[in-house]
Amino acid sequence: MEQLNRRFRGQFVFSLILVMCCGISGIAEPQGRAVWMKQARWGVMNHYLADWIARVEKMEMSVEQWNKLVDGFDVEGLAEQIESVGAGYYLITIGQNSGYYLAPNATYDSYAGIRPSKCSRRDLVADLHEALHKRRIRLMVYLPSGAPNGDRLASEALGWQNGPHRNREFQLKWEQVIREWSLRWGDKVTGWWFDGCYWPNSMYRFTEPPNFASFAAAARAGNPESVVAFNPGVVPRLISVTPHEDYIAGEISTMDRLEIRRAVDGRIDGKQVHVLSYLGERWGMGSPRFNEEQVLKWTRDVRSKGGAITWDVPIQPDGLMSEAFMEQLTAVGTALGGR
Repeated sequence: MEQLNRRFRGQFVFSLILVMCCGISGIAEPQGRAVWMKQARWGVMNHYLADWIARVEKMEMSVEQWNKLVDGFDVEGLAEQIESVGAGYYLITIGQNSGYYLAPNATYDSYAGIRPSKCSRRDLVADLHEALHKRRIRLMVYLPSGAPNGDRLASEALGWQNGPHRNREFQLKWEQVIREWSLRWGDKVTGWWFDGCYWPNSMYRFTEPPNFASFAAAARAGNPESVVAFNPGVVPRLISVTPHEDYIAGEISTMDRLEIRRAVDGRIDGKQVHVLSYLGERWGMGSPRFNEEQVLKWTRDVRSKGGAITWDVPIQPDGLMSEAFMEQLTAVGTALGGR
């Protein structure tokens, strides 16, 4: 009998620990940093990239030309467009493969060693925040997890090896670059979407830094409440790749293939359900590829799971979106009842 009592007491203590640590007592699990995304419901993304603009506009890109473009970006006009369609947040690229970035970063310049700097003089992110914040629209930023592959000098200087490599020295430098931007912007930026995390087992799943934890910490250096997602590529079934992210990156090209399975209260593995796709023929380019009915169906499908959806649309050199895409975005906002 005493042995049974000891066994019972042991089971009781173990169950109590589970209740306290895992939340199985029926008390709701905390929503975390990304709860606002569920409430915001949807957002708009633009790829404002030097090489893409040069290709579409058939222009020669240079540091001088890039600064001219960034200086001419109409932040108030774009913020008015975002407000008019009822989106709750806005996501923009800081830069990608060309090595041109739309905000200053002394750390990046010191590592890349490129003069004059390919980082713009104007801090477009900070200026976008000012225009969006007064309209109660949150700002998020996009950045690749690797060096700019189209800039050989910068990639070599940063020590980047494309492929399934540890990339320890590169990652330590890249986190410092990210940390500078994060500290510069503080709570002006409420989210990061990191692209190209294609080799998580080779680069980030380690006990010692650099790892997912140090990567996320760099992004949150200026704003501890900033949400972070790491994109492993196009994966039709939404998955979370690490406990250190707050929402699912959710890149999808073919919306018909999207799978949102076993979501509970808008979360999968405790991370906010989120989908990112594009309305143009390609990411950031072309004419609308969907009709309004399709766009609304897929938007409602994601929302029915408690998820947030971000629609990427092309942007013009002056920072404004064309009327054809504004009509589709307006339809989304109307269908969801505005902000």
